[in-house]
Amino acid sequence: MKRGPIDITREKRQLGAWGARGIRVSLVIGVLGILASVWLGMRAGDGFGRFYESYLVNYAFFLSLSLGALFFVLIQHLTGATWSVVVRRLAEAIAANIPLLALLAIPVILGMSHLYHWTDAGALAHDSLLQGKQSYLNTPFFIARLAFYFLVWGWLARYYHRRSVEQDASGDVNLTHRMQRISGPSVVVYALTVTFASFDLLMSVDAHWFSTIFGVYFFSGSVVACFALLALVAYRLQGAGFLENTITREHYHDLGKLVFAFIVFWAYIAFSQYMLIWYSNIPEETGWYLRRQTGGWTAVTLILLFGHFLAPFLGLLSRFPKRQMLLLVPGALWVLLMHWVDLYWLVMPTYSETRPPLNPLDLTLFLGVGGLFTALCLWRLGRHSLVPEKDPRLDDSLIFENA
Repeated sequence: MKRGPIDITREKRQLGAWGARGIRVSLVIGVLGILASVWLGMRAGDGFGRFYESYLVNYAFFLSLSLGALFFVLIQHLTGATWSVVVRRLAEAIAANIPLLALLAIPVILGMSHLYHWTDAGALAHDSLLQGKQSYLNTPFFIARLAFYFLVWGWLARYYHRRSVEQDASGDVNLTHRMQRISGPSVVVYALTVTFASFDLLMSVDAHWFSTIFGVYFFSGSVVACFALLALVAYRLQGAGFLENTITREHYHDLGKLVFAFIVFWAYIAFSQYMLIWYSNIPEETGWYLRRQTGGWTAVTLILLFGHFLAPFLGLLSRFPKRQMLLLVPGALWVLLMHWVDLYWLVMPTYSETRPPLNPLDLTLFLGVGGLFTALCLWRLGRHSLVPEKDPRLDDSLIFENA
């Protein structure tokens, strides 16, 4: 039996003082994390080399969350989905962090000489492969491409967030139609920019290796992490008394189904990339995997196999855990942890071939970037209602039930 209509006006939909406290705490954590990281980087005596390596991992992690959230917003409008309306504002706010991430790309640019060996003139002079890629892999073009990606992502995130908030006041149904009309072209542009951004930021740390499916691999991990994050954010807000009857077990169930589906997709892409490269047995390609299957990296590879795929696959296979917060919330946290490990596994073997170079910087930079990321997200959520109040599909979302 379907539940009756919910009076949204009786729900707590404004963060108010709770949000202000969260912003202050997040800012303190973020600033202290950055300061501690700078201090550790100075003490390392390696010209901030280890700092830049860990920064790239953590930066890519939080960038992937905003890109995953942007995809969530685009795909909901493209399909005209109703169930997701009550959680869409949360995704809009996470996606709207892209301007902050554009600013936080500055340390990546400053550390290019360490992070990307193709910037070394000496290496370039004696490497014919790098010379062949020089027209693409050069510092000015790299920075110009990054700027273009962020302009595109920033415009899309801002457009959808502003139209959604504007509709809260006007109730204009045409705003929904306008957002849906441009969602198709937006998804195409999104796919192209995310693919090339993953090539630039992550794959080019080892310019001798290449994979045309790498962009899809990065995308699939980003989307899995975003769906898990949305479940966690919704749960935390409800624990603080917000949207208690607006977001129901039915919505968590669908978020759980999306996490499950894209974990399978991530595993399929990961296996396809591995199988095709290993089967062709070309030294330039297989060397990338050899580094990740020997020494201390073997354990990390196995952690990803069992932790990023098998454990969540088996855990979410049944309907029951998707509808139980005591199971879904720890599962979502686990998925986010595995996504971070995945990015660590993509980046770090380039700089440490024999073993994972665990360092306090991995934690302090996570807290630093994450604190700033969380503070801006809370600030944006605090400025408006936590739910699109006059979306024409809101009523259907409020009474949504899984079959």
